[in-house]
Amino acid sequence: MKSQTTPTWLEDAVFYEIYPQTFCDSNGDGIGDIPGIINKLDYLKCLGVTALWLNPCFESPFWDAGYDVSDYYKVAPRYGTNADLKRLFEEARKLGIRVLLDLVPGHTSIEHPWFKQSCKHEPNVFTDWYIWTDSAWKWDVPGYRVISGHSERDAAYVTNFFYFQPALNYGFANPDPAQPWQQPVDAPGPQAVRHELRRIMAFWLDMGASGFRVDMAMAMVKGDPSQVETMRLWQEMRTWLQGKYSDACLVAEWGKPNQSIKGGFHIDFTVTFVFSKLAIFVWLGNTCANKPI
Repeated sequence: MKSQTTPTWLEDAVFYEIYPQTFCDSNGDGIGDIPGIINKLDYLKCLGVTALWLNPCFESPFWDAGYDVSDYYKVAPRYGTNADLKRLFEEARKLGIRVLLDLVPGHTSIEHPWFKQSCKHEPNVFTDWYIWTDSAWKWDVPGYRVISGHSERDAAYVTNFFYFQPALNYGFANPDPAQPWQQPVDAPGPQAVRHELRRIMAFWLDMGASGFRVDMAMAMVKGDPSQVETMRLWQEMRTWLQGKYSDACLVAEWGKPNQSIKGGFHIDFTVTFVFSKLAIFVWLGNTCANKPI
């Protein structure tokens, strides 16, 4: 991998996490939204915030708080529009605040059009975008959660968490010859998914995003206990990112900086969430008590 550089703005950045649904409701429908965040940018500036991390704001059934994406290229209507998000990027940048989006690349919703196409019996461009076994009757696959009977394919799909979060196919580090459905990382399906991931990132970076916090960054490639192939995947992404978007930032949900930083990430968020929220709450109370959110 080429030598890495760090965006200068990241050297002393102060991050603030926002789950849009619970932050600020601008239209009185009971759900926080992107215009609400825009309305509070001066408040965030007052706190000394220089970077925002937005939890998932893409279109989703919201069966898992937005971590079940059904369209990576569209803002969830409950939060606003793509134009609203672009305006947030622009207005925040005027105040010296960068905006990072929460990217969920490991799985989609079962409502995603890619998955609906992948469920079809007839081969198509999306057939190998997800991880499928070679039989719908194979219910027990050691080390993986599989769901049978959901589709017309004679196969079960691997899921990362709940049944409605089918795993995207980044390949297997060491495919088991006895399991021919386990594809290597250089197979056409995994390579197509990697290409699409770059397209998604480029779409939002071109619109004004300053980077991504990557959900489950350590778990893209399957059968990779040493994380070698997963680190290689992100090294490729970092090299591409540095070549086209050198000012952008990658933040990993990983928990092992010795791997994530080697893999190309700028930051590994390893804080304890309960403690961090308490600490942030106390800090806010002492810093801007005269400007309630």
